[in-house]
Formats: sequence, structure tokens, C-alpha cells
Amino acid sequence: MKFLNNIPISGWTFSNFSNEKISVFDKLLEIFKELLTYTSGDFDEAINWLRELDKEYLLTNDDYTIDDFINDLLKKGYISTEIGVNSSKEFLKITSKMEKALRKFALKKIFGQIKKSKQGNHKSKFSSPNDNDLSHFKSFEYGDSFDKIIISESLKNMYTRTGSDELNLISDDIVVTNGAFKSQMSTVLMIDISHSMILYGEDRITPAKKVAMALAELITTRYPKDTLDIIVFGNEAKVVELKDLPYLKVGPFHTNTVAGIQLAMDILKRKKNNNKQILMITDGKPSCLKLSDGSFYKNSAGLDPKIINKCYNMAKQARKLKIPITTFMIARDSYLQHFVREFSKANGGKAFYTGLDNLGEMIFEDYNNNKKRKI
Repeated sequence: MKFLNNIPISGWTFSNFSNEKISVFDKLLEIFKELLTYTSGDFDEAINWLRELDKEYLLTNDDYTIDDFINDLLKKGYISTEIGVNSSKEFLKITSKMEKALRKFALKKIFGQIKKSKQGNHKSKFSSPNDNDLSHFKSFEYGDSFDKIIISESLKNMYTRTGSDELNLISDDIVVTNGAFKSQMSTVLMIDISHSMILYGEDRITPAKKVAMALAELITTRYPKDTLDIIVFGNEAKVVELKDLPYLKVGPFHTNTVAGIQLAMDILKRKKNNNKQILMITDGKPSCLKLSDGSFYKNSAGLDPKIINKCYNMAKQARKLKIPITTFMIARDSYLQHFVREFSKANGGKAFYTGLDNLGEMIFEDYNNNKKRKI
């Protein structure tokens, strides 16, 4: 695998821009949005990487350079000139228009993967008792709106019928959302920002950010009655705003899962609708608690009973409030999977053990399926 400043680029395709139907600006913009996500919204760093890619892959030509691209970003309102707080020096930074573009970019990439998925169901070892409840589905009938089609279930029906990897969808395979069920959900997305999210040569925070941006764009544009709150948790937990998503970074933190769940429950208690859920993305074991005197109890060696028992208690509290927790564990360690299994059992929620490639696909399928409950 090839890397550029620790960014894996083996899955990217670069070539001279010969297709006149798509402008050089638009093609550069797609690459630049990817780079901005990796650099946590750092314009200068992303541009430097774009220049390096241009040298190797000849992304521009004499008629259109990287400097021309920057000028067009300014003209189109994707970036703006700012004055430094501690100096009078000008610098460039991305604008709210670019933040919105990054969310749309993430939604397109992740939601597009779902539509092309051959899976049609969750890769889950543990599931809730209601996983097979299809009461919110119905067979497609003439006159049903195409935007009501449930892609994952329709593809699953197709592959069950044919037993083949070939795409051969017929009308009998297609299911749509049952109109008798309202789609309204309050979701809290918890993102682990502990230091382990960038350890061992693997970038785990960038996929998590992409999921958060895509989910936020999906909800705000397609499910306006739903709510999404986003929490990051390290030693402590805090709410982050929608506009802050591109800039998320990990820190020198342990993992205070208890603080994250407590904050998520506090948020959901204030929501008026009945459908509530917590989605938690984490790659490591709980390793931190905040004590009553404000100090922190930390232990990174194995699973500390004092810490994990607190996690189990929080899971039970959420269950009493009818708040299921879906855990997306980006780890394969057997002892961590055992913890997640016990945690999910205490809550009555779900657990997924996922790699980085299909994280967005799994969360989107879970969101779209879980939110269709009768109110």
C-alpha cells in the first residue's frame, strides 16, 4: 500500500485530466475534500498534500494550476481570508460552505456504498430480540414512492432468492417502508477520541468523522424531524457542534465510556419523542473514570473491574430508560469482544465488530432500520 504523509492512497485513482465533461476544478475539489477530512480541516496542510499529489500524478496542467484552484475556492466561497489573532498575518481557512460540502461528500461516499452493497444485512454476532421484526416493511406495490424502498432488505431478498452474486432484482424482492409507521428518532452518536484511535499505524478517527458528517447530513436533509447530537469522549465527554465535525482530532486521552453514556442519556432524557438510541464508535477498552472529587481513575492494563462494572451499570440504566446502545467496536481482541457482549447483554442493545472499510455502511443500515419504530 502506498502512503502520502501516512495517508493510504492505494485506493485512489489519479491521472491526467483528459475528460472535458468534468472540470479540473471539480476533480481537484473531490480530492481536496478527502484531504481536508484527513487533516481535520487544516487548509494549509491539505493544500501541501494536494501539491505533492500533483507532482506525482500530474493532476493539473499549464492552463490550470493549484494556485488557480485556490483562487477559484476563494471566488466560490469555499475558503476565506482571515487575520491571525496574535498577528496581522493573513491566512486561508475553510468556510461554512466547505463544511457543508464535506458533509455532503461523506454522505455520498457512505450512502453510495450502501446502495451498492451485496450484504443486505448486518454483520453482527449479537443482536436485539427484534431484529427479525419486519412489521415496518411491506412489499412494493404500484404507486409506492421509490424513495421508500429499503435497499438492504430488498437486496437480501434478491440474494436469498437467487443464491447468486449477480444483480438480478425483481419486483417481488423489493420492500418499502410501511406508511403506518412514523420515522422519527433522537440519536446520540458517541465518538471515541482516545489516543488509541491513531495508534498502531491505523487511522481510525477519520472513518469515524466521515460517518458523523454523513449521518448529520442524512438526518438534516432527509429526516428533518429526527435529531442528532454528537459526543466525543476521552478522559471526559463533551458535545460537539455540527460545524466542528471536520476538525475533530484525537488527544492524549484514556477512554471514559461511562462519562460518554451519562452525557448521552442526559441529552436523550430531554427529548420528547419516544424513539431514542445511542450509537457508539470505539476501538478500545474503557480505561478511565472521573471520581467524585474531580480526579481521574485510570488503568490501561486489561479490563479493570472497577471501570467495566460502572459501564455495565450505565448500560442497565439506559435500558431502564428504553435507550438501546449500539456499539461499533473497531477491534478484534477477544477480551474486548467479551466485554462488548456483556455490555450489550446488560443494555439489550446490539454489537458490531467491524473493520474501517464498512463502518459507515453498517451504521447507516443500523440507523435506517432502527429508526422505523411505531410511535
